[in-house]
Formats: sequence, C-alpha cells, structure tokens
Amino acid sequence: MNKESYKSGFVSIIGRPNVGKSTFLNRVIGQKIAIMSDKPQTTRNKIQGVYTEDDAQIVFIDTPGIHKPKHKLGDFMVKVAQESIKDVDATLFMVNADEGFGRGDEFIIEKLQGTRSPVILVINKIDTIHPEELFNIITKYKDLYEFAEIVPISALQGNNVDRLLEVIKKYLPEGPQYYPANQVTDHPERFIISELIREKVLHLTREEVPHSIAVIIEQIERRPEGNAIYVNATIVVERSSQKGIIIGKQGSMLKEVGKRARLDIQNLLDTKVFLELWVKVQKDWRNRMSQLRDLGFREDEY
Repeated sequence: MNKESYKSGFVSIIGRPNVGKSTFLNRVIGQKIAIMSDKPQTTRNKIQGVYTEDDAQIVFIDTPGIHKPKHKLGDFMVKVAQESIKDVDATLFMVNADEGFGRGDEFIIEKLQGTRSPVILVINKIDTIHPEELFNIITKYKDLYEFAEIVPISALQGNNVDRLLEVIKKYLPEGPQYYPANQVTDHPERFIISELIREKVLHLTREEVPHSIAVIIEQIERRPEGNAIYVNATIVVERSSQKGIIIGKQGSMLKEVGKRARLDIQNLLDTKVFLELWVKVQKDWRNRMSQLRDLGFREDEY
C-alpha cells in the first residue's frame, strides 16, 4: 500500500425509504451487515460499512429513510438521517428509478442545500425501467440541485456499482486507513445479530406486524463443548396480538424466525449457533424515551 497516495473518508447514504440503501451497502461490503426489507423505514441506526482496497478505504454510513415521523422512534430515525450529512467527505443521495419525484426527495434536497461536501446522485433500480426513461429522471434532478456526479446503478444486480466506487474515491481526501482491511463494520456482533433476527420477523410476518418490534440480545455465550455459540434474544412488540402472530400456531412462526436467523448468524460468526427466542410485550415503546434508551436508541449519540 502506497501511504502517500492512500485515500480514505466517510460517505453518507441518504434517501427516501426503500430506495435500496441497505442493498447497496451489503453489495459493496460483500456480506450482510444492514437489514434488508421491502418495507419502508427498516434501518434505524447509522450502520457503518467499511470498504477497503489497496489504495483507498471508504467508510459508509447508512441511514433510515427520510419520512414524516409518526412517533418518537420516527423522530429519532429522521434526526439520525439528517445528522449523517454533516462532517462527511461525500454524500450519496439515492433515489429509486421506478418511483416518481416525491415530497420526500424535495425535503432531502432542501436539507442538502447547506452541505459543503460533494453530493453524488445515485439512481438505483435502473433494471426496473426502460433505458429511455433514465434521461428524463436525470434531467429532472439536475434542474433541482448541482450534483457533483450522477451515477445510475442496480444495487441488486451489481450494475455500475464498481464505477460508483471509483467516482466516490475521486472525492476522498488523502488520509489514513481507519480500520483493518478485514473489518467490514464498526458495529459489535451483538447489534448485527439483533438486526438479523428483526429482519426475519419483518420478512415472515409481512403486513401483519408493522415496525413496532425491537430485538434485545440477552446473552451471547461461547461454550467450549461442541465449539458452539449460544444466543438468547427477546423480540419486543407493542401489543399482545402481535405477540401471538410472531409466536404463531403452536410456536410455528417463532421457530421459522429462529431457523432463518440462526443460518445468517452462523454465516456471520462462522461457527455453529444455538438460538433461543422469546417474545415480550412493552406497550407503546416507540413513544417512550426511557424504553427507547433501554433498547439502544440514544439521542445523545447524534
């Protein structure tokens, strides 16, 4: 590594809910560190993904989709997203090619007006539209903001993602390698495990259970016998009816959540995993600051 020409920096990824920010991050990093769902507002915390090459290191900050908050948790999520564009070396503003320009995009562009760092417009999901439609999308956004670059991609299929990484590197300053080359996130394993479990609940319950769930990792224990890791986790919901849905008939839903989450956790930790799940009701937790703090959503960190 040539330290004299080494580039490094922090890049925020912002956009409306469900534009593919987490899909992009997971594609670049090469493994799952961000929860993916087709439901809006899935990401709740800033997730730092670290991408390292011989000549550069990019530290990505994924954010919640910017939306109109309906509860204190929503307020927290929007605040996280807005704060993420401060003190970064570049910002990726990601939009969905198959969705029209909306009030959320207008709101984000308004917030971007004061930023000093370059903003790269990333038009995602180009695999879902006809190539001729892309020109109209580019024209629309170019008239609204002076973007440093405009890069169309498909995060799902990987189209043009390598080019986007090269574009980002152009705007990074020379700097140190902040993280070891083999480190892909600064989040502890406990956090990622909780996100993997929450993702499975969202996928399996679909519209029956909204985003009123959280996951608390009660215990992670490595036991020498059998060379395995034992994980004990609690799924927190707001209503008794949601608890019934997640448990399912004769525990069938909870078993399926556990089965799928365990496979992802084993891939993450590269060892055998035993996972025990419980479900607990905490009424209206998304609107109670004390419960939000207990669940890891801390205002003073942002």
